[in-house]
Amino acid sequence: MILNLMDTDHISLVARGGAEGQRILRRISTLPKGQVVLSIVTYEEQTRGWLAEIAAARTVERQKPKYYELSRMLERYCATPILPFDDAAITVFQDLWLQRLHIGTMDLKIASIALANNATLLTRNAQDFSKVPNLRIEDWSF
Repeated sequence: MILNLMDTDHISLVARGGAEGQRILRRISTLPKGQVVLSIVTYEEQTRGWLAEIAAARTVERQKPKYYELSRMLERYCATPILPFDDAAITVFQDLWLQRLHIGTMDLKIASIALANNATLLTRNAQDFSKVPNLRIEDWSF
């Protein structure tokens, strides 16, 4: 099965619901269920982001919409297959780490998951991800 792994930026575009997110959703709708997947690392990134937003909102009134968005995010992740950062991804990660690529650790983990699962990474961040050898990337936002 062909797998397309959504990077955090594509997930965020879909969540915002703008034109770019709508283009991504249209493209996803043309594929069989299960061909677009998420990663546990993007879940970690997004969860940390919403928890930081909640912590920064000093009143419960300001926290309420942040909790709502955290809940919406959780629902999306529960409805979509999630690829793990497993032994295969860790092996790829360690190999890439030794190559000293100039890319952030979280992005390197996401790339490792994509490579370990022979998935195409859906991202707008070609500048960083193009540094990863053999990683297929596509931008579905345009």
